[in-house]
Amino acid sequence: MRTRLAIRIHSALEQVFPERRVFLKSDTDTRFIRLRPETQLFAFAGGSLVVAWAIVATAVLLMDSIGAGNFREQAKRDQTTYQARLNDLAAQRDNRAAEALAAQERFNAALDQISVMQSELLASETRRHELETGIEVIQSALRRTINEREDALTALAAFESDVTTSSVDTMLAAKENGAPVDFLSQALARTAAERDEVVADAQDALHKADELALEIALMKEDNDQIFRKLEEAMTVSVAPLDKMFRDAGLPTDRILDQVRRGYSGQGGPLTPLSFSSRNLEPTEDMERANRLLGHMDTLNLYRIAAEKAPFALPVKQGFRFTSDYGFRRDPKTGGRRMHKGVDFAAPLGTHLHATADGVVTEAGWSSGYGRLVKIEHDFGIETRYAHLSKIHVKVGQRVSRGDHIGDMGASGRVTGVHLHYEVRVGGKAVNPMTYIKAAQDVF
Repeated sequence: MRTRLAIRIHSALEQVFPERRVFLKSDTDTRFIRLRPETQLFAFAGGSLVVAWAIVATAVLLMDSIGAGNFREQAKRDQTTYQARLNDLAAQRDNRAAEALAAQERFNAALDQISVMQSELLASETRRHELETGIEVIQSALRRTINEREDALTALAAFESDVTTSSVDTMLAAKENGAPVDFLSQALARTAAERDEVVADAQDALHKADELALEIALMKEDNDQIFRKLEEAMTVSVAPLDKMFRDAGLPTDRILDQVRRGYSGQGGPLTPLSFSSRNLEPTEDMERANRLLGHMDTLNLYRIAAEKAPFALPVKQGFRFTSDYGFRRDPKTGGRRMHKGVDFAAPLGTHLHATADGVVTEAGWSSGYGRLVKIEHDFGIETRYAHLSKIHVKVGQRVSRGDHIGDMGASGRVTGVHLHYEVRVGGKAVNPMTYIKAAQDVF
């Protein structure tokens, strides 16, 4: 069966690929190569495969070239769009920084005005107490003078009555006894003069009492205006600070209690003032003044707490954000990993500043962070500054907000010069922009 099948296949192939002979002739001999139909079939199939492969490869290369060109053009367009977006963000950031600087200047001016008003309030309250004491003295003197005047008027009336009823008898008796009449006339004149003097003193005392009452009324009106301005200033100053802490997710009551415990020494800058009522019922002005002093104490507590929380920017010169907080694609592995901070890009050597008061807990090389500075703050907050080129602080050093702690660099696992900035609360990373955005309208 196989022989017959082979013969049939050979016959069918001969119709398409007839047997051919290739002669090779030399000077002495002639040889030939016989190309059987099967051999021709294999040669034709191989050549067809090679041609088909060449066509497909050429098509693939052309498609790749066209696709790569489109991809490059798209990448260029995306890069242009991204760069324009970065420029817009940088312009917005500059505007926000300018607004924050202006807000901080307004806040400082408000604090200065509050300080001046507080001094005026204390001086006014002292003056009011002095005037009250003076009024009490004048009123006592006035009452005493009025009583003396009434006694003098009574005595004068009695004396005049006696003089009227017995003036003739007295003058006759005085004449008989040899007493001069001029002496009686002089006594009567002195008595009348003393009476007029007492009446004049009483009128002067009443006039002074009216003047003091008017002065007190004007002073009360001035005090009321000062109180209103101070209350408005307290509302304008305390409300943004309270909102800043709440927007950052910080418990204001617990933070103020912690700051108050840390500044509880008597005679310190936060010792609350109060007006004494001298064992009497406190007046409305006293209660109002004590409430204002309480608000000023709260404002001071907020101011100190704001210095201890990272509400400032670590970079004060020109920069741009290059990476936000959250998940992002790893360029090496292609996977997604958590980016626990924000990145600020600026020229090499740009000064970096502490964002809050604290103590340096680490300053040196740390694996992928490169040169790293860690600062521990109050309220369980820690900030990290990574990829530095130089470090200007030491472990255990206490720093204040705005202190120069290092320079921007590209140490560690980086793709370029930038600062990796982290904020951790209780050891857990949080978004630093929460604190920075919360302070935009305050500082």
